[in-house]
Parts: sequence; structure tokens; C-alpha cells
Amino acid sequence: MEQYKVGIGFDMHQLAEGRPLIIGGVTIPHEKGLDGHSDADVLVHAICDALLGAAGKGDIGQHFPDTDDQYKGISSLVLLKQVNEIIQDEGYQIVNLDVVIHAEAPKITPYKEKMCFNIAFELALDEGAINIKATTHEGLGPIGLKQGIAAQVIAGIVKRDH
Repeated sequence: MEQYKVGIGFDMHQLAEGRPLIIGGVTIPHEKGLDGHSDADVLVHAICDALLGAAGKGDIGQHFPDTDDQYKGISSLVLLKQVNEIIQDEGYQIVNLDVVIHAEAPKITPYKEKMCFNIAFELALDEGAINIKATTHEGLGPIGLKQGIAAQVIAGIVKRDH
């Protein structure tokens, strides 16, 4: 028998001067980057939360608190790999990830393929299991005013009884 579960993840960070903009493990040329304790990769953080939620294992802040200096500046892809190990230890495998990146600027489309590759590599997934979309907020709210970038993810996982 197979047991399917679904989780949702969301993350948002402010844009700040003097920081690199890293989304999906890709450094994107931009005048500002995302502010955070780690590399502030909103996409990878949202994926981590979706996977942890689906497996009933809490959230990213619980596992990698921003009060712990060992995570200061860390690549979120390292955290993603650890999250995958957590859910695999529970007997789950990832089925798919459906992603929406909310950003007024920069344009995300030129970087989606590399983001997909990076995420698939860390999760040992086929790239076809990951769907990345992007949207703007048409000038509305903090994202529309180019003050931040957000990502939301739905993750499907499965546990197969043998």
C-alpha cells in the first residue's frame, strides 16, 4: 500500500543592499539580494518547509534555527539535502514539487532551468518532478514595490510499504 502526503511551504525575504540574490541555488545578477541568516534562498526555504510539512516533521526554523551560528551564510541547498535525509529516514520519497516564485524583478524565466537542475541534483530527483513558475504582483504590495521576493511550494511525497 502507498501512503501519499502533501505539504505546503512559503517563504518571503526583504531585498537588501550588499547581499547576493540567490534563488534556487542560482546567483542572479541584481542590484539587491535577499536578507537573511543563511543565503536567504526563498525558493529552497519554501521547498524545505513543504517537504517537512508533508512528512509531519515541523518546519525549517525548527531544524535550522537562525539563532545557531553554524547556519550563518550557509547555502540553503545544504539544508535541502539534510531535509531530504530527514524525510527519507521516515520512509518517504518525493513525488513532485510545484513552485511559484513571486518577484517583480528580476525576471526569473532565464534561470528556471538551472534552478530546477540544482534542486533536482540535491534531492536526487528527475528534473521532470519539479515545476517552477514565476509571477509578478503587478506593482501591488511589498513584492510589487520590489521590497521583497517570495516563494510558495506544494510538495507531494509517498511512503511505499513493501
